Amino acid sequence: MKCPNKVKDIRESKLMSKSELARKAGVSALTIDRIERGESCRLETKRKIILALGYSLDDKNKVFQD
Repeated sequence: MKCPNKVKDIRESKLMSKSELARKAGVSALTIDRIERGESCRLETKRKIILALGYSLDDKNKVFQD
């Protein structure tokens, strides 16, 4: 199931590498890669990525469109 998101666009606009985002979010770079391709992930993983990108949880729809 595809999970559309703007993780890659936001990450690149902040000049972050996948590994940097992964480190800040406490997940693997492979997880970031899968999410950027639109694969689904756990809600907890989404929460970690939203916060690592500098957004609040109230702004989740700016990152994940589900």
